[in-house]
Amino acid sequence: MEQERYDAYMKRRMKEQDELEGINMPKQERMIWVTFRKEGIHKYPAALDDPKLATGGWDDVSFLGYPHRHIFHFRVSIEVFHDDRDIEFIQFKRWLERLYSESTSTENEVLVLDYKSCEMIADELHATIKAKYPNRKMIIEVSEDGENGCTITYEKR
Repeated sequence: MEQERYDAYMKRRMKEQDELEGINMPKQERMIWVTFRKEGIHKYPAALDDPKLATGGWDDVSFLGYPHRHIFHFRVSIEVFHDDRDIEFIQFKRWLERLYSESTSTENEVLVLDYKSCEMIADELHATIKAKYPNRKMIIEVSEDGENGCTITYEKR
């Protein structure tokens, strides 16, 4: 007779105990999350001449209209369907990192994002993840240097 794995034994025992005690927990939403960082260069062309941005005063951000560098920070949460993770988070993180570094050439190690905002980067990443893992809720955060960014919740459809 094959010996039961410890984690399988513990799951079975907890389920048996819950049944004995009459505990019937409602199904909970479960999500895993991973983080990673990537150097990138982008610009905000409207900042050069939009009077709301190029104010000439203390709040002038016209410099954003020129290509500038950030370390983009990513935090990606994705729904999983059971407590033994149908997406292993180390594998998920490695896959996400590879999306931004497929080339062995160092020239492509810096993301060239042109005019893309954090929101645009998040939307593009969501579309890529959704193609591989459909029908899952996701929360994607993208920030510039870990200081300013966006959080977008994508409900499953």
